[in-house]
Amino acid sequence: QVQLVESGGGLVQPEGSLRLSCAASRIIISFVAMGWYRQAPGKQRELVATIDPGARTNYVDSVKGRFTISRDNAKNTVYLQMNSLKPEDTAVYYCNFNPPSNIQWGQGTQVIVSS
Repeated sequence: QVQLVESGGGLVQPEGSLRLSCAASRIIISFVAMGWYRQAPGKQRELVATIDPGARTNYVDSVKGRFTISRDNAKNTVYLQMNSLKPEDTAVYYCNFNPPSNIQWGQGTQVIVSS
């Protein structure tokens, strides 16, 4: 079955950087639109960034200029490079299809931005 496994989160100071990875199996990510999502404490899950089969990308306004979604087709992995992190970026980050499949939500990876 399709598996999407997130990694790379952690504790980072404001203005710091992290790169999240989403390793996929039993699906070829370049054939589908993928997205990174996040859910902050007490808030709804939101779509952060997307990449489509043509490698076109989109971002929520709050991360434009700071985050970059990309993929490595050979590794079948989607990445989210996060720079200039802010405390409000604190959330659990998930990868999934775009639009998401309910059965693909995993544990996510926790990002905490704090001094």
